[in-house]
Amino acid sequence: MNEVFLEALWTTFLAGLVTGLGGFLIFAKKKYSQDNINFMLSIAAGIMLAAAFFALLVPSQQQIVAMMSDVYVAGFWYAVAVFVGVALIWILNSVLPHEHNNLGHHGFGVSKRTAWLFIIAITIHKIPEGLALGIAYGAQNLINPDSLTIGIAMHNIPEGLTIALTLVAVRYSRLKAALCATMVGMIQPLGALFGVLLIHADEKVVPLGMAMAGGTLLFVVINEILPETYDIKKSNRSAFAVFAGFIFMTYLTIVLH
Repeated sequence: MNEVFLEALWTTFLAGLVTGLGGFLIFAKKKYSQDNINFMLSIAAGIMLAAAFFALLVPSQQQIVAMMSDVYVAGFWYAVAVFVGVALIWILNSVLPHEHNNLGHHGFGVSKRTAWLFIIAITIHKIPEGLALGIAYGAQNLINPDSLTIGIAMHNIPEGLTIALTLVAVRYSRLKAALCATMVGMIQPLGALFGVLLIHADEKVVPLGMAMAGGTLLFVVINEILPETYDIKKSNRSAFAVFAGFIFMTYLTIVLH
Protein backbone atom coordinates (compact mmCIF):
# COMPACT_ATOMS: atom_id res chain seq x y z
CA MET A 1 0.00 0.00 0.00
CA ASN A 2 2.71 2.47 1.00
CA GLU A 3 4.75 1.83 -2.16
CA VAL A 4 1.70 2.24 -4.41
CA PHE A 5 0.67 5.34 -2.50
CA LEU A 6 4.07 7.01 -2.87
CA GLU A 7 4.43 5.96 -6.52
CA ALA A 8 1.00 7.38 -7.37
CA LEU A 9 1.67 10.69 -5.61
CA TRP A 10 5.18 11.07 -7.06
CA THR A 11 4.13 10.25 -10.61
CA THR A 12 1.08 12.50 -10.43
CA PHE A 13 3.27 15.26 -9.02
CA LEU A 14 5.56 14.96 -12.05
CA ALA A 15 2.60 14.92 -14.45
CA GLY A 16 1.20 18.00 -12.72
CA LEU A 17 4.58 19.68 -12.91
CA VAL A 18 4.39 19.41 -16.69
CA THR A 19 1.60 22.00 -16.46
CA GLY A 20 4.31 24.39 -15.33
CA LEU A 21 6.43 23.38 -18.31
CA GLY A 22 3.53 24.42 -20.51
CA GLY A 23 3.31 27.69 -18.61
CA PHE A 24 6.99 28.46 -19.19
CA LEU A 25 6.46 27.97 -22.93
CA ILE A 26 5.13 31.50 -22.85
CA PHE A 27 8.79 32.58 -23.00
CA ALA A 28 9.36 30.53 -26.19
CA LYS A 29 7.25 32.71 -28.47
CA LYS A 30 6.30 36.37 -28.39
CA LYS A 31 2.69 35.75 -29.33
CA TYR A 32 0.50 32.65 -29.59
CA SER A 33 -2.63 32.83 -31.73
CA GLN A 34 -5.97 31.36 -30.74
CA ASP A 35 -5.51 28.83 -33.56
CA ASN A 36 -2.20 27.67 -32.04
CA ILE A 37 -3.81 27.04 -28.66
CA ASN A 38 -6.92 25.38 -30.09
CA PHE A 39 -4.83 23.02 -32.21
CA MET A 40 -2.70 21.93 -29.25
CA LEU A 41 -5.74 21.48 -27.01
CA SER A 42 -7.54 19.46 -29.71
CA ILE A 43 -4.56 17.10 -29.91
CA ALA A 44 -4.65 16.87 -26.12
CA ALA A 45 -8.38 16.05 -26.25
CA GLY A 46 -7.70 13.14 -28.61
CA ILE A 47 -4.93 11.90 -26.33
CA MET A 48 -7.21 12.05 -23.30
CA LEU A 49 -10.04 10.23 -25.09
CA ALA A 50 -7.75 7.35 -26.03
CA ALA A 51 -6.29 7.27 -22.51
CA ALA A 52 -9.77 7.15 -20.97
CA PHE A 53 -10.89 4.30 -23.23
CA PHE A 54 -7.84 2.07 -23.45
CA ALA A 55 -6.29 2.65 -20.02
CA LEU A 56 -9.49 2.70 -17.96
CA LEU A 57 -12.85 2.03 -19.65
CA VAL A 58 -12.00 -1.06 -21.72
CA PRO A 59 -9.95 -2.88 -19.01
CA SER A 60 -12.59 -2.10 -16.36
CA GLN A 61 -15.33 -3.46 -18.62
CA GLN A 62 -13.43 -6.70 -19.10
CA GLN A 63 -12.78 -7.09 -15.37
CA ILE A 64 -16.37 -6.37 -14.36
CA VAL A 65 -17.71 -8.91 -16.88
CA ALA A 66 -15.19 -11.51 -15.63
CA MET A 67 -16.06 -10.76 -12.00
CA MET A 68 -19.84 -11.23 -12.38
CA SER A 69 -21.61 -14.33 -13.69
CA ASP A 70 -24.54 -12.42 -15.17
CA VAL A 71 -23.53 -10.24 -18.13
CA TYR A 72 -26.64 -8.06 -17.72
CA VAL A 73 -25.75 -7.30 -14.10
CA ALA A 74 -22.14 -6.63 -15.13
CA GLY A 75 -23.28 -4.21 -17.84
CA PHE A 76 -25.55 -2.45 -15.36
CA TRP A 77 -22.81 -1.90 -12.78
CA TYR A 78 -20.35 -0.80 -15.43
CA ALA A 79 -22.82 1.79 -16.75
CA VAL A 80 -23.56 2.97 -13.20
CA ALA A 81 -19.84 3.41 -12.43
CA VAL A 82 -19.24 5.46 -15.60
CA PHE A 83 -22.34 7.54 -14.86
CA VAL A 84 -21.18 8.21 -11.29
CA GLY A 85 -17.83 9.46 -12.59
CA VAL A 86 -19.53 11.82 -15.02
CA ALA A 87 -22.07 12.97 -12.41
CA LEU A 88 -19.45 13.73 -9.75
CA ILE A 89 -17.51 16.09 -12.01
CA TRP A 90 -20.73 17.57 -13.39
CA ILE A 91 -21.81 18.44 -9.84
CA LEU A 92 -18.35 19.83 -9.04
CA ASN A 93 -18.54 21.98 -12.15
CA SER A 94 -21.97 23.25 -11.15
CA VAL A 95 -21.05 24.07 -7.55
CA LEU A 96 -17.71 25.82 -8.06
CA PRO A 97 -17.76 29.24 -9.75
CA HIS A 98 -15.77 29.32 -12.98
CA GLU A 99 -15.71 30.80 -16.48
CA HIS A 100 -15.91 28.75 -19.67
CA ASN A 101 -14.67 31.41 -22.06
CA ASN A 102 -11.58 30.44 -24.00
CA LEU A 103 -8.44 32.44 -24.63
CA GLY A 104 -10.01 34.28 -27.52
CA HIS A 105 -12.15 36.20 -25.04
CA HIS A 106 -9.21 37.17 -22.86
CA GLY A 107 -7.91 40.17 -24.69
CA PHE A 108 -7.38 43.70 -23.45
CA GLY A 109 -10.21 45.04 -21.32
CA VAL A 110 -11.12 41.70 -19.76
CA SER A 111 -11.25 41.75 -15.96
CA LYS A 112 -8.90 39.86 -13.70
CA ARG A 113 -11.94 38.23 -12.13
CA THR A 114 -12.97 36.70 -15.47
CA ALA A 115 -9.43 35.51 -16.11
CA TRP A 116 -9.23 33.83 -12.71
CA LEU A 117 -12.64 32.21 -13.12
CA PHE A 118 -11.34 30.70 -16.35
CA ILE A 119 -8.25 29.41 -14.54
CA ILE A 120 -10.49 27.89 -11.85
CA ALA A 121 -12.23 25.96 -14.64
CA ILE A 122 -8.88 24.47 -15.68
CA THR A 123 -8.01 23.78 -12.04
CA ILE A 124 -11.23 21.79 -11.64
CA HIS A 125 -10.01 19.51 -14.46
CA LYS A 126 -6.94 18.58 -12.46
CA ILE A 127 -8.94 16.78 -9.78
CA PRO A 128 -10.48 14.05 -12.00
CA GLU A 129 -7.20 13.69 -13.88
CA GLY A 130 -5.36 13.09 -10.61
CA LEU A 131 -8.14 10.77 -9.46
CA ALA A 132 -7.76 8.70 -12.64
CA LEU A 133 -4.01 8.41 -12.12
CA GLY A 134 -4.42 7.41 -8.48
CA ILE A 135 -6.89 4.70 -9.43
CA ALA A 136 -4.67 3.51 -12.29
CA TYR A 137 -1.66 3.10 -9.99
CA GLY A 138 -3.82 1.37 -7.43
CA ALA A 139 -4.90 -1.11 -10.11
CA GLN A 140 -1.46 -1.97 -11.51
CA ASN A 141 -2.25 -5.69 -11.30
CA LEU A 142 -4.91 -5.10 -13.96
CA ILE A 143 -3.51 -2.31 -16.15
CA ASN A 144 -0.28 -0.51 -17.02
CA PRO A 145 -0.68 3.10 -15.79
CA ASP A 146 2.25 4.44 -17.85
CA SER A 147 0.26 5.32 -20.96
CA LEU A 148 -2.37 7.16 -18.91
CA THR A 149 0.36 9.09 -17.07
CA ILE A 150 2.04 10.13 -20.32
CA GLY A 151 -1.28 11.07 -21.88
CA ILE A 152 -2.32 13.30 -18.99
CA ALA A 153 1.15 14.86 -18.82
CA MET A 154 1.04 15.73 -22.54
CA HIS A 155 -2.44 17.16 -22.08
CA ASN A 156 -1.10 19.38 -19.28
CA ILE A 157 1.29 21.23 -21.60
CA PRO A 158 -1.28 23.22 -23.62
CA GLU A 159 -3.37 23.77 -20.49
CA GLY A 160 -0.38 25.29 -18.69
CA LEU A 161 0.32 27.53 -21.65
CA THR A 162 -3.33 28.62 -21.73
CA ILE A 163 -3.18 29.59 -18.04
CA ALA A 164 -0.03 31.63 -18.59
CA LEU A 165 -1.42 33.40 -21.67
CA THR A 166 -4.63 34.24 -19.83
CA LEU A 167 -2.75 35.89 -16.97
CA VAL A 168 -0.40 37.79 -19.28
CA ALA A 169 -3.48 39.14 -21.08
CA VAL A 170 -4.58 40.78 -17.79
CA ARG A 171 -1.13 42.34 -17.21
CA TYR A 172 0.61 39.73 -15.07
CA SER A 173 4.30 39.25 -15.77
CA ARG A 174 5.31 36.19 -17.79
CA LEU A 175 7.21 34.76 -14.84
CA LYS A 176 4.24 35.10 -12.45
CA ALA A 177 1.94 33.59 -15.08
CA ALA A 178 4.22 30.59 -15.61
CA LEU A 179 4.60 30.02 -11.86
CA CYS A 180 0.83 30.16 -11.44
CA ALA A 181 0.44 27.48 -14.12
CA THR A 182 2.89 25.34 -12.13
CA MET A 183 0.86 25.78 -8.95
CA VAL A 184 -2.38 24.80 -10.70
CA GLY A 185 -0.73 21.55 -11.82
CA MET A 186 -0.03 20.69 -8.18
CA ILE A 187 -3.76 20.05 -7.67
CA GLN A 188 -3.42 16.71 -9.46
CA PRO A 189 -1.68 14.86 -6.59
CA LEU A 190 -4.68 15.73 -4.39
CA GLY A 191 -6.96 13.87 -6.81
CA ALA A 192 -4.49 10.97 -6.89
CA LEU A 193 -4.67 10.70 -3.09
CA PHE A 194 -8.43 10.14 -3.24
CA GLY A 195 -8.00 7.68 -6.10
CA VAL A 196 -5.52 5.47 -4.21
CA LEU A 197 -7.66 5.50 -1.06
CA LEU A 198 -10.75 4.56 -3.07
CA ILE A 199 -9.07 1.63 -4.79
CA HIS A 200 -7.66 0.17 -1.56
CA ALA A 201 -10.99 0.26 0.23
CA ASP A 202 -12.01 -3.07 -1.36
CA GLU A 203 -10.54 -5.17 -4.18
CA LYS A 204 -13.97 -5.49 -5.81
CA VAL A 205 -14.09 -1.71 -6.08
CA VAL A 206 -11.01 -1.63 -8.36
CA PRO A 207 -12.70 -2.19 -11.76
CA LEU A 208 -15.67 -0.04 -10.75
CA GLY A 209 -13.28 2.73 -9.70
CA MET A 210 -11.51 2.45 -13.05
CA ALA A 211 -14.82 2.83 -14.88
CA MET A 212 -15.71 5.82 -12.72
CA ALA A 213 -12.34 7.45 -13.42
CA GLY A 214 -12.85 6.86 -17.13
CA GLY A 215 -16.21 8.62 -16.86
CA THR A 216 -14.61 11.67 -15.23
CA LEU A 217 -12.06 11.95 -18.05
CA LEU A 218 -14.81 11.64 -20.67
CA PHE A 219 -16.64 14.55 -19.06
CA VAL A 220 -13.51 16.70 -18.99
CA VAL A 221 -12.86 16.11 -22.70
CA ILE A 222 -16.41 16.28 -24.05
CA ASN A 223 -17.86 19.01 -21.85
CA GLU A 224 -14.81 21.13 -21.06
CA ILE A 225 -12.05 20.87 -23.66
CA LEU A 226 -13.70 20.27 -27.04
CA PRO A 227 -16.36 23.02 -26.76
CA GLU A 228 -13.59 25.52 -26.04
CA THR A 229 -11.40 24.55 -28.97
CA TYR A 230 -13.71 23.57 -31.83
CA ASP A 231 -13.89 26.40 -34.34
CA ILE A 232 -16.79 25.90 -36.78
CA LYS A 233 -14.86 27.72 -39.53
CA LYS A 234 -11.90 25.35 -39.05
CA SER A 235 -13.69 22.19 -37.96
CA ASN A 236 -11.64 19.98 -40.31
CA ARG A 237 -8.40 21.19 -38.73
CA SER A 238 -9.78 20.62 -35.23
CA ALA A 239 -11.04 17.15 -36.16
CA PHE A 240 -7.65 16.25 -37.64
CA ALA A 241 -5.94 17.33 -34.41
CA VAL A 242 -8.31 15.23 -32.27
CA PHE A 243 -7.85 12.16 -34.50
CA ALA A 244 -4.07 12.64 -34.52
CA GLY A 245 -3.96 12.77 -30.72
CA PHE A 246 -6.25 9.74 -30.43
CA ILE A 247 -4.23 7.64 -32.89
CA PHE A 248 -0.93 8.60 -31.26
CA MET A 249 -2.21 7.66 -27.81
CA THR A 250 -3.65 4.40 -29.13
CA TYR A 251 -0.26 3.45 -30.54
CA LEU A 252 1.48 4.44 -27.31
CA THR A 253 -0.93 2.33 -25.27
CA ILE A 254 -0.25 -0.73 -27.42
CA VAL A 255 3.53 -0.25 -27.22
CA LEU A 256 3.59 0.28 -23.45
CA HIS A 257 1.17 -2.59 -22.80
